[in-house]
Amino acid sequence: MKSIAPNIPSRPKRQFIDENLLVDSWEKIEVYFKSLLDREINSVEELEQWMLNRSELESVLEEEQAWRYIKMNIDTTDEKLAKDFAFWIQEISPKVAPFSHQLNVKLNSSPFLNDLDQEKYRIYLRGLQKAIEIFRDENIPLMVEMETKQQEYGAIAAKMSVEIDGEKMTMQKAAQFLKDTNREKREEVFNIINDRRLQDVDALDKLYDDLIALRQQIAKNAGFDNYRDYKFAAMGRFDYTPQDCYAFHDSIAKEIVPIIEGFDKDRIQKMDLSDYKPWDSSVDASGKSPLKPFEDGQDLIDKSIRCFERLRPYYGECLSTMKAMKHLDLESKAGKAPGGFNYPLYEIGVPFIYMNAVGSQRDLVTMVHEGGHAIHSFLSRDLDLADFKSVPSEVAELASMSMELISMDTWDEFYDDEEELNRAKKEQMQKVLDGLPWIAAIDRFQQWIYTTPHTADQRRAEWANIMSALSSSVVNWQGHEVAHLNIWQRQLHLYEVPFYYIEYGMAQLGAIAMWRSYKQLGQVALDNYDAALKLGYTKSIGELYQTAGIEFNFSQEYVKELADFIKGELAKMDA
Repeated sequence: MKSIAPNIPSRPKRQFIDENLLVDSWEKIEVYFKSLLDREINSVEELEQWMLNRSELESVLEEEQAWRYIKMNIDTTDEKLAKDFAFWIQEISPKVAPFSHQLNVKLNSSPFLNDLDQEKYRIYLRGLQKAIEIFRDENIPLMVEMETKQQEYGAIAAKMSVEIDGEKMTMQKAAQFLKDTNREKREEVFNIINDRRLQDVDALDKLYDDLIALRQQIAKNAGFDNYRDYKFAAMGRFDYTPQDCYAFHDSIAKEIVPIIEGFDKDRIQKMDLSDYKPWDSSVDASGKSPLKPFEDGQDLIDKSIRCFERLRPYYGECLSTMKAMKHLDLESKAGKAPGGFNYPLYEIGVPFIYMNAVGSQRDLVTMVHEGGHAIHSFLSRDLDLADFKSVPSEVAELASMSMELISMDTWDEFYDDEEELNRAKKEQMQKVLDGLPWIAAIDRFQQWIYTTPHTADQRRAEWANIMSALSSSVVNWQGHEVAHLNIWQRQLHLYEVPFYYIEYGMAQLGAIAMWRSYKQLGQVALDNYDAALKLGYTKSIGELYQTAGIEFNFSQEYVKELADFIKGELAKMDA
């Protein structure tokens, strides 16, 4: 297939903010906030223009913060980059917050508010009104302190490295050895990795205690009993409750965990093991070498472009544009913070993908996942307001996780060998289900953390209780109990973005349903997918899922239905 030449977009001409604004001081920004606050609004047309101007200002600031964050993560050893981001968090964001609140109040109290198109602005206004309700001036310095503290996790994680066979490497690169066909080697590396992680247990416990205390105080100041309830309000979770999350946990425990245990038992049989240890869960059960879908970052993006082009030319064009604009940093390297993300850039409308690729199948999945986010950014880039493009994670992750499954149709771009291709697909289908109990466990853990006063030891005891219900009983952790009790510390979301995790589980169910629809309807399903993503956040989560042709549902019956579909697809491959 002939590659499509990228269409390089230019930043839209600014209507309110100076085209050449250099954001290097608060004074240069403050004037715009004051202008918006002081402006007389005498009609609904003027109100909408005011909203557009405010959105432009927010887009400029969000993009500036984004670039500072991206650059800091790419090179954690550069003190200037860390200082640039810290300046923004400590000096700019705290000053923006009270102005944003005042602008929210100005809009909400406008006599022309009810003259706005209520359907168009319904979702935006309900979020704005909730933000007004929970805002407290006294929380601004606490949030600055919290955001600064959260950065400590990435700094601690970035410094973690191990030596294997005389080579110093990142934890991500070392984890590749857990796929080694030599069992003794896997055990050796597992122990090295965990011994290194355990060196920071106390530091990460102390950091987490500090973060919990700050967050609980923020919640108390806003009139909430605990940070969980505050965070549900702050995240705009209008469409489900903490109790619904517990129902999700229970559905996963009852329907998915037994399937995972079945996978583990099959692996034991194939590997002829009498004792299934944690270092046995990643290696190919048939004794084959780890899958290697690409050579380096360049190979990864080129294959991904072709993979996406064949699904829809537009999808490939999105990635080609990002490549041409250098909005990609894909390879793992020393000093680079762990993780992967797609960062939306609302002003230019072309996002940035950040990864730590080492040549693994997991990297392939991460790339198509972040590519799904990128498509979402492109499809929603022309919406009027920045807030319309800021979608809840339950929808954002639907875009990305659906692409993990739909793109399997064109993974032959990564694998010439049909056997290897089928291995990759089977591994992905199993991983889809395999990830759900962990997601449920992390969310249940968080809910307990913020609703139950506790010590670090009590926290570990509760983690053990949760793991007994939401993990495979087949894996034998004997002799590695300490590592198991502290394994939650590897989940950066607990430290950096609290309560942002269950969305992955809800969206994973949606993604399975989306893939099922694609298998049944082909391009019609992609039409529905595109239609939902183009809406951004202008409809409720349930309405967006409905537009995509699926349900926002995590009942036990629905979870079973989707799990049975996956099992059916796996059975076809074994036939």
